[in-house]
Amino acid sequence: MDINKLKLIPHSSIEEALKIVGQERVRLGIIVDKKDKFLGVISDSNIRKALIGGKTLKDSIKDIYTKNPITIKENTSKEELLKLSAKTDIYDFPVLDEKGQILSIKSVSSLLKTNPNSIVIMAGGLGSRLKELTKDTPKPMLKVGKKPILESIIQRLKNQNFENFIFCVNYKKQIIEDYFQKGQKFGVKISYIKERKKLGTAGALSLIKQEFKESFIVMNADILTELDFNDLLKAHKKSKALMSVCVREFEQQIPYGVITQKQGFIENIEEKPTQKFLVSAGIYVLENEILNLIAKNEYLDMPELIKLVLQKGKVNTYIINDYWIDIGRPDEFLKANEDFK
Repeated sequence: MDINKLKLIPHSSIEEALKIVGQERVRLGIIVDKKDKFLGVISDSNIRKALIGGKTLKDSIKDIYTKNPITIKENTSKEELLKLSAKTDIYDFPVLDEKGQILSIKSVSSLLKTNPNSIVIMAGGLGSRLKELTKDTPKPMLKVGKKPILESIIQRLKNQNFENFIFCVNYKKQIIEDYFQKGQKFGVKISYIKERKKLGTAGALSLIKQEFKESFIVMNADILTELDFNDLLKAHKKSKALMSVCVREFEQQIPYGVITQKQGFIENIEEKPTQKFLVSAGIYVLENEILNLIAKNEYLDMPELIKLVLQKGKVNTYIINDYWIDIGRPDEFLKANEDFK
């Protein structure tokens, strides 16, 4: 869910609020000020009472939205949320961070089902681009905010009802295993694939012994994103592809004037043009049969696996427009920590 699609300001019209509450999966609109500070929520109940009371669709929502609603934190447990819902008769709760910024909406209805799709997290890399930071700590255990990036990944996926995880580990794997163990304290189930040698970004998949009955997700352990993984799975299923690759738009500005010429004569010059590309975002959806394409315990990077899959069937693309950052480079690691602040 893109939380920005739910945002309104106090001077938004009732008609604008009605469009949001009616079209989005969560039955709430989020009210923020011009600095994006959370102010409250508006529901279909607020709108219905206002219209019955004589308001029109063109009136603003400033007097009808719920100010200071009950909110929860990102780490609020399933048990706590169910108790709170039973006590208040509320079913959708704004999730706020420590500074009161809105992160998402948590619906009680989403807790009533568990997602059967497994998540395979590639956590075996050396993190060599981060140099001294990963000398004694595996990259997935570097802290963004107050907790390791891998913990943040698990928390966000758990909030979307995923509970079955496989960690592919190699470099300083014991640190990861000691911290997460089998996932009990995080409310999930974790098993491990242990690489005895470097297998690239896809080779460790050959060591998976179980057979997946559902599509499964593979993602790198150095990515923070607000991607709705359930929407990703729906799009993959609709595509009927063997594999889906999440992509992002990447822009690169040429620092010079670019000339086009014909037979030695200039036709045009464009000053510092920007080129746009689609690049892999390090998140994939795979069908179980793809595992048969991977040579056991042999080095294989994901681009090569994609080429193998293309020989057998379709590979779908899924464009990520939500927040996404890869902490694999020092500048991006610093930016991720700034974002968390």
